[in-house]
Amino acid sequence: MRPVYSWGRVGAAPHHLVSLNDPQQTARRLASSLPGTAYGMGRSYGDVCLNPDGVLWLTAGLDHLIGFDDSTGRLVCEAGVLLRDIQRLAIPRGWMLPVTPGTQLVTVGGAIANDVHGKNHHVHGTFGEHVRRLHLLRTDGEVIACGPDERPDWFAATIGGLGLTGLIMQAEIQLRRVDGPWLDTETIPFAGLDAFCEINDNSEAQWEHTVSWIDSTSRKERGLFMRGNPASDTIQRAPAGPPRAMPFVPPVSLLHPGLMRPVNMLYHALKKRRTGACREHYEPFFYPLDNLLDWNYLYGPKGFFQYQSVVPRAAGLDAVRVMFSEIMRSGEASSLAVLKTFGERPALGMLSFPMPGFTLALDFPNREGRTHPLLDRLDAIVREAGGRIYPAKDARMPRALFEAGYPRLAEFQQYRDPGISSGFSRRLMGR
Repeated sequence: MRPVYSWGRVGAAPHHLVSLNDPQQTARRLASSLPGTAYGMGRSYGDVCLNPDGVLWLTAGLDHLIGFDDSTGRLVCEAGVLLRDIQRLAIPRGWMLPVTPGTQLVTVGGAIANDVHGKNHHVHGTFGEHVRRLHLLRTDGEVIACGPDERPDWFAATIGGLGLTGLIMQAEIQLRRVDGPWLDTETIPFAGLDAFCEINDNSEAQWEHTVSWIDSTSRKERGLFMRGNPASDTIQRAPAGPPRAMPFVPPVSLLHPGLMRPVNMLYHALKKRRTGACREHYEPFFYPLDNLLDWNYLYGPKGFFQYQSVVPRAAGLDAVRVMFSEIMRSGEASSLAVLKTFGERPALGMLSFPMPGFTLALDFPNREGRTHPLLDRLDAIVREAGGRIYPAKDARMPRALFEAGYPRLAEFQQYRDPGISSGFSRRLMGR
């Protein structure tokens, strides 16, 4: 038994670790180590990738690229392959992942199980929308091949299914054409959520990638709106240098609320001086936090909570404004506040997170007695607005909010694998 953290590092629970390296032996290893759950890179923030006092199946060793067709952009790979490795294989050949989250250091299996999204949901939807087929290994040894046109019920349960329908072994993914690794980007400062909405609505028709940073410590709701399009450019330029690393966990959080106001003021001032159009490599634009490995150590030994919600557009702006007011009133501060909109696209998976509306992601240092009451108040705002919380980033959502936010939960339960359990599923689904 070894202690294992998720990315939020709010607590390490003991786990029995079982490495999966040989696809031919995987069914036997699963059957002899039940119940368990898959663990790739551990980039989920809460307990969806944990199984406290139980078994973790380590899938990073199932990382083979099986086939890639340069003419069609179809990629077949094992579920332990990193998105980073797909990008570095495909982009020099004129292809790219259509959807990618804020880090490329996640596995294909994790991206499917959490149906991750990026900055271009209004154009390309979620990761699962570009999966054409997958192989699912059940703990009783059954292998289910499914896709949009093949056993679509199993496909809908597994996309965004939090790894609970079986172990994803292999996936076929459709990539999209690109001219190179560069993006034409633009950064626009704004003050107030109404200004954000105006810029966002004017941008979505012309720009593929849209996202904004907001200063959660400012009553003026000031922020920076960033947008980008793939560049028609084959000129080779040097990308940014290698990432740096956070070498240790400091004894206290370096992102204490008292420090965040001057830090955010400085960040806004520096970025505001460099606004406007530029040509940017895809890695710093898509994955800015990957530039500092183990950046979660900055929060110290108690870790942090990421809180990402989505609320319908009809109530969304008012709900987001009330959430910022609650943060200000609490005396806490989010070290990162990211606001964007999801497009008018139906959720692909039964438990997929995106829905049309505003999605706000917040990071709070774990200050226990101060943080939990604030998150409870944010829960109430989200539920009243008819929204929901992202399971991939959750460590403490109440069961009533989960059930209200995911109306297909009862339907999903029929596809559960009885040999799979996680901290998240026991906390919110009973087993």
